Amino acid sequence: MNRPSIPLSGGLLLAAVQGVILPLQVPAQDKKAPRRLNIIHIMSDDHSYQAISAYGHPLSASAPTPNMDRIAAEGIRFDRAYVENSLSTPSRACLMTGLYSHQNGQRTLGKGIDSTVTFVSELLQQGGYQTAMVGKWHMQCEPKGFDYFYVLRGQGEYYNPVFKSHLSSGKYEREEGYVTSLVTSHAIDFLENRDPDKPFCLYVHHKAPHRNWMPDLPYLDLYEDVEFPLPETFGDDYSTKGEAAKVQRMSIDQDMTLVYDLKVGELEEEPTRGGHAAGLERGLSRLDPESRAKWDAAYGPRNRAFLESNLQGEDLLNWKFQRYVRDYLRSIRSVDDSVGEILEYLDSHGLAENTIVVYTSDQGFYMGEHGWFDKRFMYEESFRTPLIIRYPGCPGGLVSDAFVQNLDFAPTYLAVAGIKAPEEMSGRSLLPVIKKKGRQPLCWRKYMYYHYYDLPSEHNVLKHDGVSDKRYKLIHFYGGEEGDYSEFYDLRKDPDEMHNCIADPRYRRRITRLQRRLDKFRKELGVDEW
Repeated sequence: MNRPSIPLSGGLLLAAVQGVILPLQVPAQDKKAPRRLNIIHIMSDDHSYQAISAYGHPLSASAPTPNMDRIAAEGIRFDRAYVENSLSTPSRACLMTGLYSHQNGQRTLGKGIDSTVTFVSELLQQGGYQTAMVGKWHMQCEPKGFDYFYVLRGQGEYYNPVFKSHLSSGKYEREEGYVTSLVTSHAIDFLENRDPDKPFCLYVHHKAPHRNWMPDLPYLDLYEDVEFPLPETFGDDYSTKGEAAKVQRMSIDQDMTLVYDLKVGELEEEPTRGGHAAGLERGLSRLDPESRAKWDAAYGPRNRAFLESNLQGEDLLNWKFQRYVRDYLRSIRSVDDSVGEILEYLDSHGLAENTIVVYTSDQGFYMGEHGWFDKRFMYEESFRTPLIIRYPGCPGGLVSDAFVQNLDFAPTYLAVAGIKAPEEMSGRSLLPVIKKKGRQPLCWRKYMYYHYYDLPSEHNVLKHDGVSDKRYKLIHFYGGEEGDYSEFYDLRKDPDEMHNCIADPRYRRRITRLQRRLDKFRKELGVDEW
């Protein structure tokens, strides 16, 4: 549908520096100078790097993502991209501020964001960029610094969701369709109605593939005949790990629910711990009768066959894994379609050569590794996130092992815009890495700091912080019943993190080195709990 032209903001560019609002100079634009690059930041929710076929993981071999792969083929795939707090809302706050969770206030899923902190969108907007946010916002403050926004309510609904927009006077309005397609439609609408004489920054934030992984109607049967491989660590017994791995509640066996997660709506009560029994029907009730009939025709026979089989033990666990992965990858198929639609729009409107395209996720996700789903831990599958970037003028097919973090998006986009980043930003621009064709510059970070705070919470993951270099990782857990403790992993010898070496005397010097670096992070960053 057509929308009114986007009102553009003007005025003085402001930056919050140590709580004081100061004017920030924006470089004057020479009329003869090349136009500043446009920016499109596409971010899904809970998309694991294992599920993007450009990363070559066995899981994605039978579920390719050709449009995401195109970004990698025409740009750079980052193999060491990480988050600073593996949780949705903190990750989004980090993206908007370039600050760690304790610096921007958003430590957990609930309230916390310091809305007085300057968002990168404000700096870009005041620096002459048209700015837009579509899809999942998921912060308890209004979108700020955006000329155009269409954002979902909370987590958003998969079917016929509601959106609040810059035109709706704060009200949420229902729209008919599948959430991924609608988010894409609003993104294209912005591109259609923007001022073509000004650069733009567009954030496209998908709900999918967030729990409970509800596919679009054309994909209800996709991958049904595919048997996906179990990860090698699926049967981890946590024998060398501490309390956190043993008290978590994100186990496919114990905590993935048959009704809500795996959509066996024929069961009247949820037989596994975790609840959510009514959540499935709330989601399905949003469908019109014709669409609901298609859903029932797809899942009904499969569910009846499952119930009649009365699976037990390993057979039941494998069934749960297969149903989970199939629905998850079905949801991703729609996101890949969306990426393709946006890339096609750029091609057909002459924008591809002047637009940076970034695809990432708000964090990693467990696809059965260690027997888990969800995220939160500093172990690799959760800590690490997919990141692929197509940058005009940069050759394609590059692979980078530079240590990058989601703190880096804000300063990167400011650098692209020619705007000096506020000194308090903890991230750093990725442009030096991109300009070196993915190679890590000499003066680049050698260590990565992580901190997770969200306890008590549904998944009962203990609070922890830690530090990693490219070879070793030290994690410090705290707040549990058994007291504080640490784990240490040799990532070269043990990339799956199955063997905690904290008590191995052969690693004493390396553990001491990482502990000193962890202490230094805490002091320099002003971390106030651990």
